[in-house]
Amino acid sequence: MQEHGGDIYSNEGLVDFSANINPLGPGEKVMKALKKSLENVTAYPDPKCRALREAVAKRETTVPEHIICGNGAADLIYTMVLAEKPKRALLCTPSFSEYEKALRTVDCRIRFHERKEEEGFALTRRYLDELTEDLDMVFLCSPDNPTGRCVEESLLLEIVETCEKKQIRLVLDECFLDFTEDGPWIHHELLIRENRMLFLLRAFTKMFSIPGVRSGYGVCSDTGLLERMQKSRQPWAVSVPAQAAGTAALADDLLPAVTRQLIAEERRHIMGEFTRMGIRYYPASANYILFYSEIDFYEEMKQEGFLIRDCRNYRGLGKGYYRIAVKGREDNDKLLRAFGRIIERRKEETSWQSQS
Repeated sequence: MQEHGGDIYSNEGLVDFSANINPLGPGEKVMKALKKSLENVTAYPDPKCRALREAVAKRETTVPEHIICGNGAADLIYTMVLAEKPKRALLCTPSFSEYEKALRTVDCRIRFHERKEEEGFALTRRYLDELTEDLDMVFLCSPDNPTGRCVEESLLLEIVETCEKKQIRLVLDECFLDFTEDGPWIHHELLIRENRMLFLLRAFTKMFSIPGVRSGYGVCSDTGLLERMQKSRQPWAVSVPAQAAGTAALADDLLPAVTRQLIAEERRHIMGEFTRMGIRYYPASANYILFYSEIDFYEEMKQEGFLIRDCRNYRGLGKGYYRIAVKGREDNDKLLRAFGRIIERRKEETSWQSQS
């Protein structure tokens, strides 16, 4: 089974609902910048990503010295771990698997905080008790992947304060924040100046639908850390097209605004239909929905022409958990009709077996 969604190469011809990508595509500004950047591919990329860092700093109301750019968020996760070489770390379950994989590369001892299914996989104040002084690093994802749950704001601020006090590096992954309805009003980068242990992780991959380009960035006021990260990797980490795409994305305010409205409407539509069909799902704030069923929806959906995410390889989940992306109404309704057909077949099979 694939570690992540988006494996269209092994599943040709299927409609991909396994990867959480903006259904509206990259947008005109990003596409124009990508095409223009091809004129410069005969030159090495700027190793300092100066234009992109300037654009990020302007958007995040900080200074370029507090910005580091990477070949997507995953690149920065591994670079961070290699630079810090933490001995002990805390991870939540379930959550993005690359945190654990990166930490394993430096033989870090990992403690896991279980988020409970009966609490909707929400992070609760129990987490604060886990932030002990022996920790070097913690990863948090908000909205979380695969649950789509955001960390409640007052709790998050307590976590930031606690990590700063105990000198625990807090990596806050907000790669899906732009899809939430509250996203435009949340500015955690303003915490950076007062909290050197906080590292914000963001990417253009999801909102601007460019996973094949790979472009992301981190925000942190610990310039010593950023210097160590730069020394821990090859010099040309971000390609010419990736830098151009990221810079153009930061100049596009319309696409994120339109996308947030679309995703909010479609997310409610899908959850409403799931309720009607009796599918157990977990209310989400991002552009994907986690659900549970005893039906093998992964294989059944492939037969219907759709690829969804089987979440059994997430630590803390297991067989029966699946995730779907939120797309436009036409695609979503096609997917929902496929769910309906599968459920009806299952009912007919159950009825036939009971009569036998």
